[in-house]
Amino acid sequence: MIGVNLEIARTHLLAKKRQTLVAMMGVTFGIGMYLLMISFMNGFNEYLEDTLLSSTPDIHIYNDIKTDYSHSILDQVSDTSRMLNIVHHPKPKDITPNIHNPKQIVSDIKTFDNILAVSPQLSSQVFYNNGPVQIPGTLNGVNIMEEAKLTNLQDKMKTGAIEDLMKVDNGILLGHGLATKLNASVGDLVTLASPQGTSMSFRVVGTFQFGIGSLDNIRSYVSLKNVQQLLGKDNQYVTDINIKMKDYTKAKQLAAVFARKYGYKSEDWQVANASAMVSITIRNMMTIVISFTLLVVAGFGIYNIMNMTIQNKLKDIAILKAEGFAGSDIIQIFLFQSLTIGLFGALLGLILGYAMSYGVYNLPFPKNEFMSITHFPVTFHVRHYVFGVVFGMLTTLIAGLMPSLKAGKIDPVAILRG
Repeated sequence: MIGVNLEIARTHLLAKKRQTLVAMMGVTFGIGMYLLMISFMNGFNEYLEDTLLSSTPDIHIYNDIKTDYSHSILDQVSDTSRMLNIVHHPKPKDITPNIHNPKQIVSDIKTFDNILAVSPQLSSQVFYNNGPVQIPGTLNGVNIMEEAKLTNLQDKMKTGAIEDLMKVDNGILLGHGLATKLNASVGDLVTLASPQGTSMSFRVVGTFQFGIGSLDNIRSYVSLKNVQQLLGKDNQYVTDINIKMKDYTKAKQLAAVFARKYGYKSEDWQVANASAMVSITIRNMMTIVISFTLLVVAGFGIYNIMNMTIQNKLKDIAILKAEGFAGSDIIQIFLFQSLTIGLFGALLGLILGYAMSYGVYNLPFPKNEFMSITHFPVTFHVRHYVFGVVFGMLTTLIAGLMPSLKAGKIDPVAILRG
C-alpha cells in the first residue's frame, strides 16, 4: 500500500509543477541564506577570537599593586591608642611591580598538564625616538621563541624574521603602525627612553602586524636582558608571566589555581577580553535568531501550499476514501509530498548556501593598513550543513503534518454530497 501512496503523492506533485517548485524554492532559499549567514558570522567570530587569542595570553600572571593608606610613619612615633593621627594627601609607597622568584614559578608552571608555552616578560612604558619624532608606547622584553608560541608571531611578521632578534645585539621588532609613524624600516636605529630617563639605541630587525591598531601602533619586542639593562634591573626582574595552553577553554580554572598557589593576580583570556566576548555572544545570538526565522518562514510557506493543495484535492481525497483508503493512507500521501519538497529543497539549499558562502569567501576585503585580513572570513563547517538539512526536513515535516492530519479526518460522504 505504501507504494501506491507514493505513486499518488508523486502524481500530485507533478500535476502542480509550479506550485511544487515554489514550495521547494522557499526551503532552498531559507536554508541557503541560513548557511550563508551562519558561515559568515561564524567565520568573523573565529577570526576575531583568533586575533584576540594571539594578542593576549591564555593566562596572564602579574603583580597587582595595591597601595595601603591605612598606616603612616606617625604610627611608629606616637601611641595611636591615646591620640588620633590624621595625614593629609599621603604619598603612595614605592612598591615595585616585579614578580619574586620568577624562574621557580616558571619551572613549576611547566610541570602542569595542558601547558604549551610559558613566557616571562618585563614590560615598560617607553618613548620611541627617531630623529625629531617621539612616540609613547610599550616595550616588551621576552624570550622571543617562547613568545612566538604564545602569539604565533612568526605568521604575523611583515618584514624580517623573529630569529633575527637573537642574532643582532640590541635588536628590536616594531609593530607595523609604530614603524610607520617612526618612518623606520629594517636596519634603522631607534632610540628608546625609559620613564627613569635612561635611554638605549636599538636596531630594527623586523616589523609585525596583529591586525589590532591599539597593539600595532605602540608595541615592540626586544630580548628580556635588554629591557632589564634599559631599566637598570637585575636578571631576575620580571613583571609578567604569560602562559599558552593546549586547550584554552580550561584557562579559567587553571588561572584560579595559579592565583591561589603563587599569590599573584592571574587572569584568563576571557577576563582580559570581556567586552569583545560579550559582542561575540550577542552576534551569535542574533545569527541564531535570524537563521531560525528564515527556516520557520520557509516552513510556513510549505504549510500554506500544503493547506491549499488539500483544499483543491478534497474531492480526490473523498474518492480515495470511498475506494477504501484509510485516513492513515491519506496522511501518508500528503506527508510524502511535504517531505519530498523538504528533501529536494534542502539539497538545493546546501548547494546554494555553499555557492554563496564560497563567493563571499573569495571577495577581497577592503584594504586597510592596520588589518592583515585579505578576504572575508567564512567557515565551511560540516555541522552547519547537517543542521540545515535536518532542521529543513523537520520544518517541512511539521508544516505538512497539520494539513495531512486534517486531510485524514475528512468525511468523504459530506464532500461528495457537496
